[in-house]
Amino acid sequence: MARRSQFFLGLATAAVFILLEIAAIALLKSSAALQDVWVNRFSHNVSAVFWKGLTQTRDYFSLREQNDILAGRNYALFKELQQYKELAAIAGARSLLDSAKLEPRFNYIPAEIASMGTNSRHNFIVLNKGAADGVTPYSAVITPQGVVGIINSVDRKYSYALSFLNERVSVSARLGKEGLVAPLQWDGTGTDHAILSNIPSQLDIVPGDTVRTSGISSVYPADIPLGVTTGSRLIDGAVHVVDVKLFQDFAKLRYVIIAENPDRKTIEELEQ
Repeated sequence: MARRSQFFLGLATAAVFILLEIAAIALLKSSAALQDVWVNRFSHNVSAVFWKGLTQTRDYFSLREQNDILAGRNYALFKELQQYKELAAIAGARSLLDSAKLEPRFNYIPAEIASMGTNSRHNFIVLNKGAADGVTPYSAVITPQGVVGIINSVDRKYSYALSFLNERVSVSARLGKEGLVAPLQWDGTGTDHAILSNIPSQLDIVPGDTVRTSGISSVYPADIPLGVTTGSRLIDGAVHVVDVKLFQDFAKLRYVIIAENPDRKTIEELEQ
């Protein structure tokens, strides 16, 4: 009984305190014009902070949806452009009517990175697409900004790729639009640098030249921009090693495109 009395007494005290606070604010507001301005300004500031926080929270939770929509649009545009370039390359001098009967060389599958390593010399990427989505081993992992890696193994729902930031990965690249073809590899130092090796010493290397995928590989689509040359150095007086700054920012990488060549096995068997 004593506890109940204490409870009601505390409740009544709290109610009286709240009523007194409301009355004090009302008196303060009505006492002077300056105080009225102060109270209104305080209430407006509180409202502004509240709505700002609410807006930021709403924007934060909608950011994922906006990013997904943007990634989908980028994928659709890249796929359309890449298939157009493939058809144009295959058609060559054929008529437009014949070109319409041709099929693109690669199938493109959008994917999202589930896990990625960037802190070793043997970095990897796990993607959220697998065999059920049409992914096969030795498919390329790319973006409009460059090569990301190559699929190594495939599960039903996921696939495991060797990152371009892996000393085991090499990409056939072309120096300039119609220039020399040479292997491009990560230089092992930073996430945005690579090297073109085996460049003949007599070739004039111009800083700022764009490096693209060559298209002679059965794995990587042609003419994907990879980076720009920043300089070169002579090795043993015989060949150049060309430094390349990559376009792809691996630190911000999240959405990728898997390029799968249905004829890869047939091409490789013929090459052998």
